Amino acid sequence: MDSEEYDIEYFKEEGFIRKKCNNCGSHFWTRDKDRNICGDAPCEIYSFIGRPIFDERSVEEVREAFLSFFEHCSHKHTRMKRYPVVARWRDDIYLNIASIANFQPLVTSGKVAPPANPLVISQPCIRLEDLESIGKTGRHLTMFEMMGHHAFNKRGEEETYWKNETVEYCDGFLRQLGVDMNSITYKEAPWVGGGNAGPCLEVITNGLELATLVFMDLKLSPRGDGDISLNGQRYNKMDTYIVDTGYGLERFVWASKGTPTVYDAIFPGIINELVDAAGIEHPMEKHSDTMTKIASLSGTMSSGEIAKRLSISPEFIKNILKPMESIYAVADHSKCLAFMLADGIVPSNAKEGYLVRLVLRRAFRMLKALGIEMPLDDIILTQIKTLRRSFPELENAVDRVVEIVSLEHRRYGETLSKGERIVRQKAREWKQKGEKKIPLDTLINLYDTHGLPPEFVKEVATEQEAGIVQVDIPENFYSLVASMHSGAEKEKEKNEDVEPFVEEMKEKTKTIPATKKLYYEKPSAVEFEATVLDVIDDSVVLDRTLFFPEGGGQPADTGVLTLKDESRALNVLDVQEMDGVILHKIENGGISKGAVVSGHVDVERRIAHTRHHSATHIVVCAARKVLGEHVWQAGAQKGEKRARIDITHFKRISNTERREIEMLANRMVMENKDIIARFEDRNEAERKYGFDIYQGGVPPGKKIRIVRIGADDDVQACAGTHCSKTGEVGPIKILRTERIQDGIERIEYSAGEAAVEAMQAREELIRESASVLRVPHDKLPSAVERFFDEWKQLRKENERLRGEIAELELDRLKGKAKEISPDIKVIDEILPTADTKELRKIASQLVEEGYPTMLLNRMENRSSVISAVPSNLSNKINASEWGKPVYKKLGGGGGGTAMIAQGGGERVEMVGEAREEGLRFIEAKLKKKEKMIL
Repeated sequence: MDSEEYDIEYFKEEGFIRKKCNNCGSHFWTRDKDRNICGDAPCEIYSFIGRPIFDERSVEEVREAFLSFFEHCSHKHTRMKRYPVVARWRDDIYLNIASIANFQPLVTSGKVAPPANPLVISQPCIRLEDLESIGKTGRHLTMFEMMGHHAFNKRGEEETYWKNETVEYCDGFLRQLGVDMNSITYKEAPWVGGGNAGPCLEVITNGLELATLVFMDLKLSPRGDGDISLNGQRYNKMDTYIVDTGYGLERFVWASKGTPTVYDAIFPGIINELVDAAGIEHPMEKHSDTMTKIASLSGTMSSGEIAKRLSISPEFIKNILKPMESIYAVADHSKCLAFMLADGIVPSNAKEGYLVRLVLRRAFRMLKALGIEMPLDDIILTQIKTLRRSFPELENAVDRVVEIVSLEHRRYGETLSKGERIVRQKAREWKQKGEKKIPLDTLINLYDTHGLPPEFVKEVATEQEAGIVQVDIPENFYSLVASMHSGAEKEKEKNEDVEPFVEEMKEKTKTIPATKKLYYEKPSAVEFEATVLDVIDDSVVLDRTLFFPEGGGQPADTGVLTLKDESRALNVLDVQEMDGVILHKIENGGISKGAVVSGHVDVERRIAHTRHHSATHIVVCAARKVLGEHVWQAGAQKGEKRARIDITHFKRISNTERREIEMLANRMVMENKDIIARFEDRNEAERKYGFDIYQGGVPPGKKIRIVRIGADDDVQACAGTHCSKTGEVGPIKILRTERIQDGIERIEYSAGEAAVEAMQAREELIRESASVLRVPHDKLPSAVERFFDEWKQLRKENERLRGEIAELELDRLKGKAKEISPDIKVIDEILPTADTKELRKIASQLVEEGYPTMLLNRMENRSSVISAVPSNLSNKINASEWGKPVYKKLGGGGGGTAMIAQGGGERVEMVGEAREEGLRFIEAKLKKKEKMIL
């Protein structure tokens, strides 16, 4: 990046000198004419350890000092409340990673005005890219507060402020804290992130980077033909240019205390509790000199290099440093979890739920390794108590946090119990392939698919029974899996046929004016007149329409368009929207540009969709009241007869909860609350209602359509059609609930006439069932229970009789054993009516008595085959090979091991020949073995 980008007037006024670091070659600005290094690690050690940079301050004091400084500076920044740590307003990331993430991409692109300008915020952020470093380096955190002041400028308009004022403010804040101004360096370091880029200054003192000043004025060129090259990519200048600063709150506190690690500065109370619970001593008690030296060097070299330089013994590392690293990590992770869980993330195997589970299970594993019996939820609650003055909202989630963490701990234990068998099987497979270690992709798959930590895999796989010699765990394993799940995937996979079509249609419609949406202006109307603006393939574009285009889980309207002059009706089959232009797909064309048409919407279909859309909002509102505020919409679909909503929840919805949700939903209907839909300024809507408005997704634009039920009972950004009163929805009947994936529950329901029909269908089902059993309706449950108990007794009696028959069958089969060599008798028989389970049971019993056995059945459409061989004969007869010619004869297949195999086919008429084929195979096999021995 050109040096002119850093030609800042304030540097000249204050006597700063631009220099090049003798160590790393980076350029930096300093007041100290004798300085020759940039001051950043690893070029300079942490010289503040044991020698604080300024007077000691708490987290709360530093945060308030920063916010107050910018509130009262010459530009008087507006103080903003924090955003959630789960990025509900973004569709490209799951977690809030920086204060500027609050305003990307809509504000930074200039499409939406900032909520205030300039503004200041202290934003809790979560980054999991350096998980392995947590606890080890002394400076890395998963959860940290980024204090930032932001100014949003637009080219051609009056500038708020830019580089000069930003550096001046930074200097002023550091001077107010009491930092030695000659110790400060501003290191040039171009910044890239979130599709934007720009020049950047890293603010450093005593080896510690305290802040980053980014001057965002570039955007990534989508076609790779930008005017500016940076890090191998092409960029263009943005229409906006933005001050994006990040001051590390925890680092300022650390610098003021001079403790060996940032963890000791931020979590002293929790660390002391964990040290006591682990039964160890904090190393600062007896090894303060060594710990201070280690901490001073931690920014300049690896732990191995430090150990070598300071001649640290392996015992010291194993018994003192390693346990403390885990304690530091647990302290960090517990704060991270407090925010993740309180802000509504539900553990699961996908998206942000995967990431919270990743942190949870790392903490569980570390606590177990430390021998700490203190429950993780207790540690998290301690964090919440510590944080409650600054973040009182965390206390509202205490009960939910405790329940989720306890449930996840139980599930983790169950995962490990099941995992031993899985790992041993994998180990055997790799051993058979001649591999001496489990490869990385298998380790990742075991973690991703089965939730098995690599440390557990190593412990099991290296047991003598498993026989794997080596399991190498990369140091960055957890960072690797976290990075694989940190970017939000598209809702729909790209389709090679669909994507070009969409792009083509966008190109064809880009010059057509946006369609006027009458379905918002006249929601109850079903007829309209319009003019044809264009005809594209089999679709018509009108200047106005009542036809609702597919979107938000609501299907498109259908109906007819009638040519006014010809009285010819054209069926509307589908309706889609392309960047504001609405296309009506018609059956049997013959319509021209400029024609005047009258449109008629299918009323029954529209009303059914409208009721189900409003019912969706009502059901979600009721679910949040019953299940908790963590409930978040994960998908929805509305139809004419039924609708469904997928929500995040950490356990199965019980029957009691289902009934309660249904009752609350119907109460809202009976209360006949107003449903108000109107367009509002995005920032104003976010300020009034919070980010829960994005339950159904994040719409673009400065103004968003807000649908509000009652006195803010439910408020969502929504583009769908809605009733004007909840009473218009009609009755709501929940048809069923089910878990569709880990952490996601589906609620299926009907509303209005569809709900009445559903209830009538169930009533008829009960009536028919009662009629079949010849009992009154109210006696149906007890009658079914009685019949079920009788059926279970009959089944037990049936199994007992089958057992007796099997004993008789065993004796019969042993009497028919065929001697095919002096020491081997084979049993091969057809048991026509025996099922596969019985065949396996009989074969297993015969094998125990030393008989190689092949049994076949002859069902109506299929013949099943079981082949089994005693272990002492598996070197002579392979059960899997024995079965192959038999399966082939039956026209099917199968497989298994050397000792037992299973298969079959549908050529039932060949079962006799198949049995003979098996006998011939085994006789030939044994004769061949005998010849080889001779």
